[in-house]
Formats: sequence, structure tokens, C-alpha cells
Amino acid sequence: MDTPDELPRWATKIAVLLREDLAPWQALNVTAFLVSGLTATGPELVGEPYEDADGTGYLPMIRQPVLVLAGPGELLATARTRALERSLTPAVFTAELFSTPGDVQNRAAVRAVAGSDLDLVGLAVHGPKNAVDKVMKGARMHP
Repeated sequence: MDTPDELPRWATKIAVLLREDLAPWQALNVTAFLVSGLTATGPELVGEPYEDADGTGYLPMIRQPVLVLAGPGELLATARTRALERSLTPAVFTAELFSTPGDVQNRAAVRAVAGSDLDLVGLAVHGPKNAVDKVMKGARMHP
């Protein structure tokens, strides 16, 4: 277990790639949805619950930093392909999901389109640092 004075060294990386033309509220919403997908399938990513000095408990959060990047739509399609080639299962968010009312409809909207034709506005991956860097090649830090 890490002590407060130790700086952790992560063997893995979490990265979110957002389409560069999203409105701020969209970028935040997409990031939250994508990261929830990573934590739902990677319980090792979640740390211990928090507690303040008064003993009030708070929910746990992701244990390591999340890199948030931006790029054009074409880069998201390329990153999806790169992730799959490296056996990294990405979390995806398509433009259609902004107009669907819930989870069932979200999954149906993605299922209705071939992977290479998805209108991606966001993609997230977790994996070995080197593999994630290769997936995200060409992206820049989100402003």
C-alpha cells in the first residue's frame, strides 16, 4: 500500500481521447462516461474509500492519473483501430449518444453501426504505458 510520502510508479496508463470540437459540457460528460466504463471492467483501478478528519466517509476514486487528450475525429477512428490491434478494449462514446435517453438506447445506438463507421466523439483505454502511448499517438493534451 502506498504511504502519503511515496510517489507511485504506474506500470499502466489511463487515457481519454476527446474529439476536439466538443462543447465543454460534452467533453466533461463524455469523459465521465468513458472512465466509468474503464472502472466497471477494471476494479483494480479503484482505490480505497476516502475519509476526512471527522470520520466522514467518501467514495473511492481511480487510483492513478487520467490523461485527457484531444484530436480530430479521424484520430479517434485510428486510435480505436490501434487499441483493438493491441488487444486493448476501448470504452467508446459516439455522437448519437448525446440524443439517447439511457443505457439500453446507448448500447443499441452503438450496436447499429459497424465499428469502422462509428461517429466517435470519445474513446478511453487502460493498459501498459507503451501500448497506450501508441494508441494515442498524434493526440495533444486537452486544453
